[in-house]
Amino acid sequence: MRQTAAPPPGLATPLQFLRGVGPRRAALLEKKGLRTVEDALFFLPLRHEDRTRLTPLRALQPGQTATCSGTIVGLSPPPPGRTRQPFTVMLRDASGHATASWFGWRYLARALERGQRLVLHGRVARYRGAIVLQQPDWEIVESGEDERLHTGRLVPVYSLTEGLGQRALRALMWRIVDQFAGQVAEVLPDAARARRRLVGLAQALADGHFPGTEEALAAARRRLAFDDFLLLQLGLAILRARTTRARGLSLDPRGDLVGRLRARLPYRLTAAQERVWEEIRRDMAAPHPMHRLLQGDVGSGKTVVAALAVLTAVEAGYQAAVMAPTEILAEQHVVTFRDLIEPLGVRVSLLTSALKPRERAAARAALAAGEVGCAVGTHALVQEGVAFRRLGLAVVDEQHRFGVEQRARLRGKGEHPDLLVMTATPIPRTLALTLYGDLDVSVIDELPPGRRPVVTAARTEARRRAIYRFIGEQVAAGRQAYVVCPLVEESEALDLKAATDMARRLAGEVFPHLTVGLLHGRLGVEDKDAIMRRFKAGEIHVLVSTTVIEVGIDVPNASVMLVEHAERFGLSQLHQLRGRVGRGPWKSYCILLTAGRLTEDGRRRIEGMVATHDGFRIAEVDLALRGPGEFFGTRQSGLPEFRVADLLRDAALLEEARREALAIVGKDPELRDPGHRALRAELLARWRGKLALASAG
Repeated sequence: MRQTAAPPPGLATPLQFLRGVGPRRAALLEKKGLRTVEDALFFLPLRHEDRTRLTPLRALQPGQTATCSGTIVGLSPPPPGRTRQPFTVMLRDASGHATASWFGWRYLARALERGQRLVLHGRVARYRGAIVLQQPDWEIVESGEDERLHTGRLVPVYSLTEGLGQRALRALMWRIVDQFAGQVAEVLPDAARARRRLVGLAQALADGHFPGTEEALAAARRRLAFDDFLLLQLGLAILRARTTRARGLSLDPRGDLVGRLRARLPYRLTAAQERVWEEIRRDMAAPHPMHRLLQGDVGSGKTVVAALAVLTAVEAGYQAAVMAPTEILAEQHVVTFRDLIEPLGVRVSLLTSALKPRERAAARAALAAGEVGCAVGTHALVQEGVAFRRLGLAVVDEQHRFGVEQRARLRGKGEHPDLLVMTATPIPRTLALTLYGDLDVSVIDELPPGRRPVVTAARTEARRRAIYRFIGEQVAAGRQAYVVCPLVEESEALDLKAATDMARRLAGEVFPHLTVGLLHGRLGVEDKDAIMRRFKAGEIHVLVSTTVIEVGIDVPNASVMLVEHAERFGLSQLHQLRGRVGRGPWKSYCILLTAGRLTEDGRRRIEGMVATHDGFRIAEVDLALRGPGEFFGTRQSGLPEFRVADLLRDAALLEEARREALAIVGKDPELRDPGHRALRAELLARWRGKLALASAG
């Protein structure tokens, strides 16, 4: 239910009761999330086709994407049994002829017939000397009164579901916009609209569906995207204002433990680490809860800074919790934190669901009694039955892998503890402002001295023997290597080299004189730990692994990373994998082995990896390739989804909306002013109860 002022009866009308809809079509519309007139008004088209300028068939050029119209003069289904051949249609207009072709054509054979007029939109190619529109979008255009809706204008193209045609949906949306758009109440204060030069909401909705000009469409999109961003940034600004007003813990001890750790370190902190630590130290000393995001590229030294924060909390008389997304990363953190802080008398314990019941019970009891200064674990830390005596600091690592509720539950284990969110996944600024608008951001933008860029090369299957020879040479020189595979076991559906088979082959045929290890997520905690200890000790020369080694693994002697089927991995995953090598003083290599022809996206991912080591530049490429929702799981982030806004296209608008939100909340922190009543109602509707949860980042 929308938690907002009741809309006029017209906007709340169920679509089922509109003329021409009925129960069957209403069920199809509901599959797209459309139940009421108001839902439909905010269901904006995917794009608009400019049918004011139809390209004559004779003028079609290979390589262009065109909209054209023609009458069907011939249909040519493939011969029986030739399912791999396309279904082709010959078209004619006043200028000449062209052909359209489709695969998956059975429906077309029933729907299309000679004499029908089609409007088509798609890519033009040349095939066997003829001009062909390949897999175009198509629509039957009937002459008559409604032709002005489907041709001769900027025509909206909507996202469809099976059984709901483009033409029928467009006609329904035309009626809804014509009848109801004017009833939508304005939510932005007049002053804000004037400041940002935005059209009214009712006008934006009408032009967002059926614009008269490109300019009107651009103005409509700008207004609707601004609303998306403003409502998100308002929510985040309110959360931030609440945080800065809330009473928290002032963790401001003398710093003896921090001083002792720094004296024990075999290196000096970089200038970037010093700057970030000072920001965190100031936050922890303040009487309000810390809400800070710590970003740092692979190997930049975030863990040491987190250890300084943990020691500060412990010296102030509190406990710290470090939550990691996977057991292997939690186990790695336990080893690291024990090395760093247990010599200073601070007890570190591990809590994961993989522990035996007796071990888990003992770990919980020690936590509740206050005997443990730092608990490291997975989501097991936030389960019922886990209690801290005095939780003062919550550290969440690789936090995008957690749901908002898990982070909120961890903070709920204490009385307004400080929160430090860490990620080695570089986040483009636009996405950081979106996901972390309520957090202060610190960036470690400098690698420790001596860290050398990893030489990255893309190779095909033809070079496999040479790659193995190179790995053998590296091991002979005293180094070690990772070989990463996408799957644990052979899958017939995806012709990938499984880690188990790969390890067997490397040990038996390729490197019979070397020790080959195997690491994957299905192994038990003790087995994984034993393998990593042997690899770290140099007893294993080549470690075959799945992506369980993606983050947190630190073996300075490893100098080669071979990624099998690199085209199957995401960009940020490849960047994380590459970060496992180059941690020692030796020259290190990352070899991206690809199989077969690459897709366009696959090619761009591999090229992006070879071109740069800068995690932030890689993240920008990744964001452009995958889109924001997939890039960072924004659907799972607990934040409202955008109706129109696009983080890539509308980045400048996000900054405007953020400034506007901060100005509004600066004067009216909870939107109680009568002039903000409509805005507050819309804000609550968009966030739908997420407002309290999202305060955990």
